[in-house]
Amino acid sequence: QVQSVESGGGSVQSGGSLRLSCAASGYTYNQYCMGWFRQGLGKEREWVAYVNNPGNTNYADSVKGRFTASRDNAKNTLYLQMDSLKPEDTAMYYCAAGLGPYGGRWYAEDEYKYWGQGTQVTVSS
Repeated sequence: QVQSVESGGGSVQSGGSLRLSCAASGYTYNQYCMGWFRQGLGKEREWVAYVNNPGNTNYADSVKGRFTASRDNAKNTLYLQMDSLKPEDTAMYYCAAGLGPYGGRWYAEDEYKYWGQGTQVTVSS
């Protein structure tokens, strides 16, 4: 059974930090590229970060310099270290796995096959 389970969300004050985790099972994790997405209340889901199998990363401009994505293939786990959090970072955060993305479309939801249920992050001012 394929599963991606996010954890580590919570409530923090502006300027604080959180570390999200995404534990994967049921598929060959090290064959997949991983992404983080988020969806704020009443907003469309947006791409946040991408990390491929060698560990190369790419970030949305809104989080660049504040968020760090990484993966541990031995533990089948994806991480998102979030520092200097802002109220606008408040959202449900999702991890996603895809065999691509192809053509540099790491921001595209349709490039990802497996999705987690999400973990809520709330940042207060």
